[in-house]
Amino acid sequence: MTPSHDRFRQAPHTDSKNEERREWLRIEDRLLLEYRRFDEPAEAMNAHLPPATEDTIATAVSKPTIDLLVRAGETFAGSPLLPWVSKIDWMLETILKSLVKSHPGSVAIARLTDVDISAGGLGFDTPRQFQAEDLLVLKVILPPFSMIEATARIIRVTPAERDSTGYHVATQFVELGGDEQELIIRHILQVQAERLRARKSAH
Repeated sequence: MTPSHDRFRQAPHTDSKNEERREWLRIEDRLLLEYRRFDEPAEAMNAHLPPATEDTIATAVSKPTIDLLVRAGETFAGSPLLPWVSKIDWMLETILKSLVKSHPGSVAIARLTDVDISAGGLGFDTPRQFQAEDLLVLKVILPPFSMIEATARIIRVTPAERDSTGYHVATQFVELGGDEQELIIRHILQVQAERLRARKSAH
């Protein structure tokens, strides 16, 4: 059965102060992202991706642990859990790379994607040609291990600046849990604080 769009026809009412807060808290970032049109089956989530390679697998598997080390610093670096986490990463990476070699094209994996993100929406480049008002299902991994799943409406489609054959899609969340929205806000504040510290230490 094709999912109904009816419950998304009207954008949710938002308080103007909350709306301003969400839009002010916007950053450019590089995150693991998957997406599909709302009316497409779940298998279409990675249909736009080329087959995984050993390099893309290594990046996707190691990124959460690297992010955790960056966030936790010496606290986690000295933890007895780190060798176990590293071993799990190695095992998962080995299994996926083996699948790629034995069954080429069988593994599709989320790619690191340049995005601009706020608690109100997400923008990203895509090779797929979507239309304004299309509904998307988005899955985003926020460092280190937080999965955000949302339904978003496309509000604008423009030519991509980085890729002359692609498109830049700007979306507005129309279904996003309050806890997930707070996770996004905390992530943005964390990244802003890290970048501020990096700028100060560079001077």
